[in-house]
Amino acid sequence: MINHPAAAYIGPFIVFVAFLAGGKYLPIPAGAEQILRFVVVAAAIWYFSRHLVSLKMKAPIASIGLGIAVFLLWIGPNALIPGYRNHWLFQNSITGTIQVSMPPGLLQDHFQLILRMARAALLVPILEELFWRGWLMRWLIDNDFEKVPLGTYAVSAFWITAALFASEHGPYWEVGLITGAIYNWWMIRTKSLPDLYVTHGVTNLCLSLYVIATGKWEYWM
Repeated sequence: MINHPAAAYIGPFIVFVAFLAGGKYLPIPAGAEQILRFVVVAAAIWYFSRHLVSLKMKAPIASIGLGIAVFLLWIGPNALIPGYRNHWLFQNSITGTIQVSMPPGLLQDHFQLILRMARAALLVPILEELFWRGWLMRWLIDNDFEKVPLGTYAVSAFWITAALFASEHGPYWEVGLITGAIYNWWMIRTKSLPDLYVTHGVTNLCLSLYVIATGKWEYWM
């Protein structure tokens, strides 16, 4: 598995999901678990994917601007329509309910907030873009995904990837779907993982700063 070409694209994502599922059961304090999660995920990216991590972007200004636009998309519905996210379309037995991922006791810990923001802005964009648009969108076109150039368009691969990306975001599935489609489109336009790292990272950084500034912790699922 480790030597398989797909490992560099899916390895960090699998480690991240495994830690999300099982980290809370570790017999250590919540603060230590957050630190360990950051270290383990960073180590997984270095181990599996360091040769794919680069900032050699094709459209840096546009990528940053798009990341900011997607951030505004995320906060827009709730900001414009009070109670919007409470509708049964978003919180139900299938999509789940909004739950803050950090224990309440850590929300006043500046170090933990910075660590959470760093994970969201630096690590998550890399591992998710490697998995969703670096691997899955190509694998859905051809199981021998390395034959498929980055940013190759196929309608089924485009929308399946966007839909699965949306499902990852639970009660925020509709903005997740639009975001997935935007990120897919940007990959098709730029054919560049570094541009996607930055676009996704800027979205998550802006959202993290917004969460900390406003106390709207529900965005940190």
